[in-house]
This record gives sequence, C-alpha cells and structure tokens, in this order.
Amino acid sequence: MAAKKGRTLNQLQRNLHTIIFEADTPKGKVFDVILLIFIALSILVVNLESVPSIAAKYGDQLYYAEWILTIFFTAEYALRLYCSYRPRKYALSAYGIIDLMAIIPTYLSIFIAGTHSLIVIRALRLLRVFRLFKMVGFMNQGSFIINALKASRTKIFVFIFFIFLMVNILGSIMYLVEGTAVDSDFDSIPRSIYWAIVTMTTVGYGDISPQTNLGQFLAAVVMILGYAVIAVPTGIVSSEMVKSSKKKEEITTQVCMNCSQEGHDADAEYCKYCGSSLDL
Repeated sequence: MAAKKGRTLNQLQRNLHTIIFEADTPKGKVFDVILLIFIALSILVVNLESVPSIAAKYGDQLYYAEWILTIFFTAEYALRLYCSYRPRKYALSAYGIIDLMAIIPTYLSIFIAGTHSLIVIRALRLLRVFRLFKMVGFMNQGSFIINALKASRTKIFVFIFFIFLMVNILGSIMYLVEGTAVDSDFDSIPRSIYWAIVTMTTVGYGDISPQTNLGQFLAAVVMILGYAVIAVPTGIVSSEMVKSSKKKEEITTQVCMNCSQEGHDADAEYCKYCGSSLDL
C-alpha cells in the first residue's frame, strides 16, 4: 500500500525543515543549541518567580522575560507547522503535543491566575538534547524498556493482584492481633491494610506500629516479604529485556518529512514507518 502523501513544500519550507527538524546539519545544530538555551532560561525564569524575595525585586523583568520566551516558542511552533510535510501529523506527534503544551500555560494565565507555573512542562522539550548530541540510541533504549514492560504486563498484573490479596489478608490478621490492644492504632481493617502496604513496600512511615509481641513478629515477616516485592517485578522485566534484546544498529536523527518520525538506520533510503522516501 502506498504511503499517504502530504503537501508539496517550496524551497523556503524545505530549507526551514532542514534547519528546524534536522540535527545532522550545522545550521540544525545551531538552531537546536539556541532552542535548548531558551528552554533552560524559561525554566529558570519560572523557578525564580516562585521565590518571594526575587519576585518582589525583579517581578516585572521576569514577567517580560517570560512573555518574550513564550513569543519565541510560539513563533517556533508556527514555523514547525509551516515547514512540516504533514502539519497535522506533527501537531499530533509526541513532540508536537509537548511543543504546544509548552506555550499554552502563559496564554492561559491571562484568564486563570497562577497557571503560568505550568510552563515547567517545557522541561520535557529538553529531550531534544538526545537528538542534538547524537544520543538517539538512548531514546531507542527507552522504547526498548517500554516494550519489555508491555511484554511482561500480564505477569506483573498477576503479581500485583497477588500482592493485593496479601496486604488484605495481612492487614486483617494484624487488625485481629492488635485491634484489642490498649491505644492501638489498628482501629480498622482499612487502616491495618494501609500499614501492610507501607510495610511491605519497605516505605515504613512509622506512623503506625504494632505493640504486642505477636504483632511485632508478624510485622517482621511482612518486612522480609517486602524484599520479594522489590525483587520479583525486577526479575520479570529483566527476563523480558533479555529475550527481546537485539543487535544494536546505527541510527540517525533524520526526520521523515511525510510522517515526522525519526530514528532511521544510517543507510535507510525510505522511512520504516510510512514507506516514504527520506529524500523528498
């Protein structure tokens, strides 16, 4: 089946696409470096605004800086749509949604006070550093872990269901053991189940603790079981990662102009996602 074609780009749009979307070219690297600096500055501005003493002294300057940065990111987002082979595809992609979410909070703050703090979402845009420094392989390794989690989801679900049963049983037993004690914190089964969850996960807030000898013995058993809670899911996921491990391939940051996907093999001539030529 032939890949669905997008619109035809003029020379200006193609040049902008190379600069904005590609990290393999000198101009593309410069653009990405500038973009990352602006993202870091915008995050710094939001953090400084939250400090009362700094906000009181430099509030106006920080306010103007925030709007200047927002206008820059808005223009950048508009240019990405302008030079995309398929603008809707980019807008609905993970990067496209993040880029849009990075500019919405500032405009939203005009109508809802305090929402400008949400622009810390821009920190997600720093993921582009992987493209800039040729570390797309790290992103692929992230996908590798996600695939391993998906492959082991049934086993993990069974394990979590078993833990759910265990904390209910242990919580109920602890309620029977400690519930009759004077000044007992185990005054209900739900509260006892809460204790079982906190103890089994090795968090151990210490806000509830058994007072009787039998209760303390049971608590010790639950604490030991807590180590299995940590070890079992790790083993399940690790096993799936070993099964699905493959030979590492050399990949590039080249973006398909048709579907906006990246991470293609170094010698690829066609997009492995939509089949379009990478040299449109």
